[in-house]
Amino acid sequence: MTGALKRKTSVTLDADALDSARELQINVSAVAEAALLKAIVEARNKKWQAENEAAFAAQAEWHERNGHPLADIIAAPGGPSWNS
Repeated sequence: MTGALKRKTSVTLDADALDSARELQINVSAVAEAALLKAIVEARNKKWQAENEAAFAAQAEWHERNGHPLADIIAAPGGPSWNS
C-alpha cells in the first residue's frame, strides 16, 4: 500500500505559533493538511449550495404553494404517523 503523493510547499506562519508547536512536538504539516482538507470540504459545500440555490428556492416555493407531498405520512410530534 502506498501513501498519498506529497508535495513540498512553503507556508508563512506566525513565528511564536510555530515555535510553540515545535516545543509541543505538534506535527505542523499534519495539522496544516487536516485544516486544508476541512477548508476544501467547506468551500466545495458552499460552492455547491450557491450553484443549486435556484433549485432550492424553486423547491421551497413549490412546497409553500402545494405543501409537502408526504405530509400525510410523515411522523411528527402531534401529527400523523406511520402507525395511524
